Amino acid sequence: MQLTREQFEQIAPLLPRQRGNVRLDNFEVVNAILYVAANGCKWRALPSHYGPWHSIYTRMSRWAKSGVLDAVFERLQRQRLMQVRIEAVSLDSTIMKVHPDGTGAPEKNGPQAIGKSRGGWSTKLHLVAASACDVVTWSLTPGQAADGPEGRRLIEAMGGPHEAGEVALLMDSAYEGDATRELAQQLGFVPVVPPNPQRKQPWTLDKERYRRRNEVERLFRRLKAWRRVFTRYDKTDVMFAAFITVAFIAEVLRLR
Repeated sequence: MQLTREQFEQIAPLLPRQRGNVRLDNFEVVNAILYVAANGCKWRALPSHYGPWHSIYTRMSRWAKSGVLDAVFERLQRQRLMQVRIEAVSLDSTIMKVHPDGTGAPEKNGPQAIGKSRGGWSTKLHLVAASACDVVTWSLTPGQAADGPEGRRLIEAMGGPHEAGEVALLMDSAYEGDATRELAQQLGFVPVVPPNPQRKQPWTLDKERYRRRNEVERLFRRLKAWRRVFTRYDKTDVMFAAFITVAFIAEVLRLR
């Protein structure tokens, strides 16, 4: 996906102001980043008409580390969520395979969200979605990490519902533990999760509400259409998370 000038103008004020004799403007840089994200190519394979690949990589790295990309996405998504009534949110996770090029980050960068399981090296994306298009919050963990603890951390950081009336928290069986359901209830959500068949006192699943859990799966499918997200090539979390954020930004702008 490439942004039009009209789409870019929606985020232009949120990007750092360019000063002096800058060869590449932010519009060209953003579209170059989107090209790499969508096609999964190496930075050196970026078509020359976008400009010097290293200059584009450096600017993306600077934006990622300074929180510019996070701020852009949060502003866009806040505007979208204010326009819709949220009756349910979905909590889920998905696995991204790690390419061999994505391993071996220098120790000075600290531990990265990369773990090894039976499927090989992987990173897990945990996400709370308000619909098939809207992300509320998300995080990364090593691929072998359990869903429950990180899921609880996410919903606790998210806080309780901001809408009047009941808001359901839709979860699959990985989150059916007592700790997760109790936390959801304490925060004001109505947990909707299938009980383990071996429970002595299972609860009744609200199947009508639970059908909406397909929305978070559809969101994952759209996100994984971006090849630099589907497979992790980046050694550090900050750069991999930047590609995820860029994909989210592009998806929001596509809906406008």
